[in-house]
Amino acid sequence: MLTEQHIMSAFDRDLEAVQAMIMKMGGLVEAALSDAAKALETQDEALAEQVRRGDTAIDELEETVNAECARLIALRGPIAGDLRTVLTVMKIASALERCGDYAKNLAKRSLVLGALSPIPGAAGGIRRLARQVGLLLKDALDAFIARDAVLAEEVRQRDREVDQMYNALFREFLTFMMEDPRNITACMHLHFIAKNIERVGDHATTIAEQVIYLTTGKTPVGDRPKADITEEGQG
Repeated sequence: MLTEQHIMSAFDRDLEAVQAMIMKMGGLVEAALSDAAKALETQDEALAEQVRRGDTAIDELEETVNAECARLIALRGPIAGDLRTVLTVMKIASALERCGDYAKNLAKRSLVLGALSPIPGAAGGIRRLARQVGLLLKDALDAFIARDAVLAEEVRQRDREVDQMYNALFREFLTFMMEDPRNITACMHLHFIAKNIERVGDHATTIAEQVIYLTTGKTPVGDRPKADITEEGQG
């Protein structure tokens, strides 16, 4: 019995360690998203470059999380809820790595936009969207740590607000392009930036859905709430 308790406590310690890595990844992604949006608004090339380089740390953390989870499965042989937790950690790490890529892409396009004529109000709109998505991601990760299915479902529902903000920006960019063809290049980059941020919101929602499955053993009922007009007719 003592041996079994020792094994279980060792598993719990290992699991806490990989969950701490997940939260560190989340913090890096949130900072990257915020810094990339700030770099766009302030035309801070050094900050944008810092975000671009910083993606390596996020990638390395994902690799470490996956290696540790594989080791946990091989050495501890978790079953039922414990195995579900380990697999959830791996899926969250994958989602966060993708979010880091989107933040890096945002920073790259910010560098390009620095050489183009600014679009009035665009950078502020991007910053507000990034802030909203950052909060969504933070709450999804908080729900994971707390095993809070209620908060996770709130995150899932709030993704619609992100879509609506993205839609508004999309319409603004279309208007600028129609009014003056010289705005097309800048607006196309801005649209891709907004779309990348919206995708981070989708990944935050995916994390929330993983939390719901982890805590209840059931996948969320009904279609994921969406309000992205650019997705209509696709798929």
